[in-house]
Amino acid sequence: MAAEAVIRFAAMLAAAMTIAAVPASAQTSDPNPDQTKTDCRNGANASGADCAKGGSDTKSGSDAGQSGAVFLPALIVDLFPNPAPVPTPRPAPATPPADTQAGPPPGGPIVSPTDLIAVQPPRAVVGDFVPDEVLVTVDGDAGTVQQIAASFGLQVRSQRQSRLLGTTLVRFGIPDGRPVGAVLAQLAADGRTQRREPNHVYSLQQAASIVNYAFDRIALDAKQASGENVRIAVIDTGIDDTNPALAGVIAGQFDAMPGVPIEKRDHGTSIDGLIAGVGALEGMAPGARIYHARAFEGGKSTMDVILSALDWAAEQDVRIINMSFVGPKNDLLGVACRNARALGMVLVAAAGNNGPKAPYGYPAAFDGVIAVTATDARDGLMPQANRGAYVFISAPGVEMVAPSGAGSDVVTGTSFAAAIVSGAIANLIHAAPDRSADDIEKSLAATARDLGPKGRDNDFGYGLLDIKAAAKE
Repeated sequence: MAAEAVIRFAAMLAAAMTIAAVPASAQTSDPNPDQTKTDCRNGANASGADCAKGGSDTKSGSDAGQSGAVFLPALIVDLFPNPAPVPTPRPAPATPPADTQAGPPPGGPIVSPTDLIAVQPPRAVVGDFVPDEVLVTVDGDAGTVQQIAASFGLQVRSQRQSRLLGTTLVRFGIPDGRPVGAVLAQLAADGRTQRREPNHVYSLQQAASIVNYAFDRIALDAKQASGENVRIAVIDTGIDDTNPALAGVIAGQFDAMPGVPIEKRDHGTSIDGLIAGVGALEGMAPGARIYHARAFEGGKSTMDVILSALDWAAEQDVRIINMSFVGPKNDLLGVACRNARALGMVLVAAAGNNGPKAPYGYPAAFDGVIAVTATDARDGLMPQANRGAYVFISAPGVEMVAPSGAGSDVVTGTSFAAAIVSGAIANLIHAAPDRSADDIEKSLAATARDLGPKGRDNDFGYGLLDIKAAAKE
């Protein structure tokens, strides 16, 4: 535990040094702020009555008057595999001395499993079996096996010494059509046979299709889901466009960093698949047309690269832009988002995976951007999710099956919750192409299912996305 504490302290110290090294220009606010939409993370203005959706972010020490933006020199993809909690080892049960008998524990006598009354007796799976074979363990050598076969009119189809069974396992064939049950009964009378069983047939438990739990949680009927011909831009890592889940999904691609070799394709593939995947890994909006801009490698990108990708997306006349990344406040990014929204595009971004006390993440914290946090299959908040007044809505994003560069994977993060929201919005646009970005945003807020304190809160935003209700709004 002491070593773990030292490691954590070292990590915190390194983070503090990184924060101190960031130039102040990366944290400045707009030169001409709207008085009704002030930042609220500036300590001097935190008490204003009408703050922007960024809200106030109380900080101590010398940083109390600075912005609540994420202090990183470059934007980063918000999801990398979060470390799994380390299980607490259970102490080994004490073994009583060989010549003594352990007494009952203080809480009462030990109850063995055989003493418990089952509510319902266990039932085995009733399976098929090979109709002309039996499996038998034999106490004896190959000569004994041949003698048994001759005695009961059977064929020796295979035999081997089983390490786990500790004996010879023989597969006998039944050449004359006798029922398996009859042969097993006959063999039971021979003392040279130990165990006798049908040669049961087993099947792999791979579902023909995988219905993501997100459909149920956001009230979207998987059979009726459609984003047909809705144009969606995704700014992310490279993708594996040979993945079957993306077959016919990608309408166009743009590489905003052509001089950098592509090494990782998992994150982008998962995002595209959750939005509009087809086949076994169907996304929220099958039929949508994805315009994918590669702007990240090694989990990082820069502002100029992202702006290039945003410009390309705008030229594709997309209706939705998915931005599953988080970084510092940057005025250029703010202007680009504001202008994209003015052109009628719905902007969806990940709120961030940096924890409850993390500074606000951008572009999610900009006005006009739908900031998405992640919930699990029971509507519980992902513990690593960012919190704050900028969080707009919640969507499933914990332990979901998604396409990846290696085929498929189980993914977790606000990145993937953002993709669920982008796909859900595509359904709204497909059903009503004339709906404006403002109308869609208002509908999502008005119909979300409240999860936290009554009304909008810093954890869940307005609540869990309810796309069925939003479609009727």
